[in-house]
This record gives sequence, structure tokens and C-alpha cells, in this order.
Amino acid sequence: MTQAVNPDHDALNTLKLLGPAPDNWVPDREGVDHNVLIVGAGQTGAAFAFALRRAGIGRVSVIDAAQDESKAGVWLTRARMNKLRTPKSLVGPETGLPGLSFQAWYEARFGSESYATIDRIPRTRWAEYLAWFRHFLDIAIRYGTRLTRIEPVDGLFRVHLEVSDGKKVRQVVETARKVILANGVAGNGGAYVPAVLKHLPAAFHAHTSSEIDFAALRGKSVAVLGGAASAFDAAATALEAGAGEVHLFVRRATLPSVPITRTRAYPGAYDNYFQLPDAIRWAQARRFRRSGSTPPVDAVERATSFANFHLHLGAQWSEARIANGAIEASVAGERLTFDFAIAGTGYFIDPAARPELADFASHISLWRDQYVPPVDETDDYLGAHPYLGAALEYLEKSAGDAPYLRDIHVYNPAGFVSFGLPVGDVPSMRRDIPAVVQRISRDLFLADLDAHVTRMNGDVPADFDAALYANRLWQGDRADVT
Repeated sequence: MTQAVNPDHDALNTLKLLGPAPDNWVPDREGVDHNVLIVGAGQTGAAFAFALRRAGIGRVSVIDAAQDESKAGVWLTRARMNKLRTPKSLVGPETGLPGLSFQAWYEARFGSESYATIDRIPRTRWAEYLAWFRHFLDIAIRYGTRLTRIEPVDGLFRVHLEVSDGKKVRQVVETARKVILANGVAGNGGAYVPAVLKHLPAAFHAHTSSEIDFAALRGKSVAVLGGAASAFDAAATALEAGAGEVHLFVRRATLPSVPITRTRAYPGAYDNYFQLPDAIRWAQARRFRRSGSTPPVDAVERATSFANFHLHLGAQWSEARIANGAIEASVAGERLTFDFAIAGTGYFIDPAARPELADFASHISLWRDQYVPPVDETDDYLGAHPYLGAALEYLEKSAGDAPYLRDIHVYNPAGFVSFGLPVGDVPSMRRDIPAVVQRISRDLFLADLDAHVTRMNGDVPADFDAALYANRLWQGDRADVT
């Protein structure tokens, strides 16, 4: 009889070979609830929690505003792609431990032949893997907990939280020495809705970041604004839900089809990107902006396979109003009518727009504060991004005004200009999670240096005494000499 193999065998063996996690070496401080508070329990929040555990850093807490695990992150809520947009081979939350990787998890359940047949990771399988990762590694997450304010006080942060049990909401104040903002695409700003839509009644439009009731669009005429992946994903989801027709409007004359970020997707450029001069990092960000975000081929094909899908190029909306219970839009000289509109128009960056950052947003150094580009390379959108330090920490606009900013690490797409990738996505994990954890470890160690020096100079009991070797001590030639 063949003995059953535990599908988690590789993962269990990985943990066995790693050995137990180190004990917490960070000295307790009176009045401190958390050494590190991680905001967001998606793919990176859990990865940070595990990495900090392996670094011997205790009193780490992960919070998420979602009421339960099924609503946390984007993969089962607002993400609508069939497959992830990144190669399946990239290092993810496992950060260098193959037995905890997606490939190991997938092959243990579906076989290596099945893994070989997929070109990119199916979105729902990725969600399953992340759930397994959290549970297998016993990552404790406090759901229904929303961060509303970070208040710097006496060398630490008072973090103001709204805690909900689904029925009642209570206000809680806790303290933390370090904060990691692993809070997604809107973590340093919000969803960008064009002014032409923003003034319309909420019942007539939504952003792709919203939980849209696509079933309610069955038989309806739907407009989607935007030409990147999220716009095509929303269009296809509406069509698959039975929308009568979907029109997608792109401002550019052609779809962006050149994924220019691939030119720097090699270890030298990737690992050392932060070391590049500001002028080069700015030029790379500008190049991406000019080229545009390229939707995957399968995302375009998913929408264009429907006969009732219509693509409008060079078509920016100039006006929209409600007439006879529908949206009447003026687009490139045409008047078109729709029942509903979806903005797949990305996100804006503005730390001051986030209530949790309001206490110190004016002190955060932005790219426009640190770098003055040539006149023909100005870009207000890029200039609004925070100018981050080597461990993705906020920096002060004026030295000495807000030194506590170095204790807030920004692990969301606001790091794009500084680090060259949509920080928080899979490609950024291998490089940036270890960098943040190492910096947190260094800072916490040096902050309690006196205690650590005392510990390192402490008495150590002997493993043995002289009796262990007394019977083999050389006595010399003791024979009497006459």
C-alpha cells in the first residue's frame, strides 16, 4: 500500500530545516503595544509578519479593515483579471524559501505537469495560495480593524483604530514603534475619478476599485473609461455578466502595447534601482508615463471576443450629464448614451488625502521637493509621489521637523518613482521586504543599544568545570631521580 503524502510536505520540511523561529530579542518598553504594526493583511502584510518573526522581532500585529478573510485584499473582491499579470516564476511572499512558494503549493495539490501548463497564475488559485500561506504559517490577523490616524507622540505612534464586529464599531487607541503601510494601491492617495464623471450621481458610476454589482448591469449599456488592464478587466466582467453593450474609451490614439519596464527587469537594474541618480529615476518614470500601462494580451482578447464590445481610441469625454435617467456623454464630437460608467483611470497620489496621515502629511518629502526636472520633463503626478529612503521610509521635507517619519515604511505603489516598480506587487517582494525588515531590525536594536550592550556583556554560565578533563591533564615525568 502506498503511503499517503502530506501535500504540505515541502513546506513542512522547509520549516523543519529552518529550525524554530528565534525568540523575540526586542526589549519590552512600558506603554508600547506593538514593536511593528502592519496595516493591510493582503499578500505583503502576511509576508512581512513572517519575515519579522524569522528576524526575531516580536510584538508584531497585522490589521485589516475587511470584516473577514474572504473580503481582505483584492483577489476575491476588486480584482477581475483571470490571471495575474506577472510571470508565474517570480519570487513572492516566500522571499527565498522555495518550499513556501506558489509553485511548491500548486504542485503539491495539482501536480508538476499541471503547473507546467499554466503560463501565468490564475487569480483564484493565487487567492487560495495566500490563504494557505497565512494559515500554514499561523499569521494572526485582526480583521474589522481600520487605521484612522497615526499620531506621533514622544518617540512612538499612537495609532487610532476603528474596530468592528460587524454590528458595532468601537474606537481604540494603541501604540506602536514602527508602522508598515502595506495598504494597497490607494494607500497614499485614492481612486482617481475624472471630473467629467465625478459630478454625476453615485448611482450612475463607479471606479474599478469599488465592488461593482455587475449582475445589475445585465442588458445595460456600459461605458468604461481607461486603456490599462483594470479597464479591460472591468469591461470583460460586465460583458460576461450579460451587459447589453460595453464601450471602452481610451484617450490615446493607439493602445499602449510596449511594456517598457521590461528593459530594467534584470538583477543589476532591479536590485540597484534605488541607487540611481534622481534624474535617471525621474526619466524612467517619465518614460513609463509616456508609453502608458500595457494591458496583457489575454485581457484585451477577453473583451474583444464579444461582438457587443466597442473600442474608442483618441476618445476623451468632454462632457457628461444625466438626461432621461441615463448618462449622456459628449465624446470626440459624438453624443452617446449609457446606463452606467466605470472609471478604470487609476489612482492619484496625495498623502494629505489620507486621514491617517493628516497629522504629518505636510512634513513628508515629495519628489517635487527634492528634484527639479528640466522644463520639458515636468510631471505633477510624479512630483506628488513621496521621496522615499532606502528602506521605503518616509523622509522629512525639512530636517528636524518630523524625525519620526523614518519609522513609517511605505509598502504600496506610492514608491513607484523612488523604486521603479509598483511597490506591493509580486515583483517588488524579493527586493523590498528584506530591506524593510533589515532596517526595522537595525533601528529597534540601536534604539535599545544600552540594553543590548548589557546583555552582550552579561555573565554566561560555564558549560563544564575542570573535572571534565582533570584525568587527562599532563603531569610531566614524575619518576624520582636518584
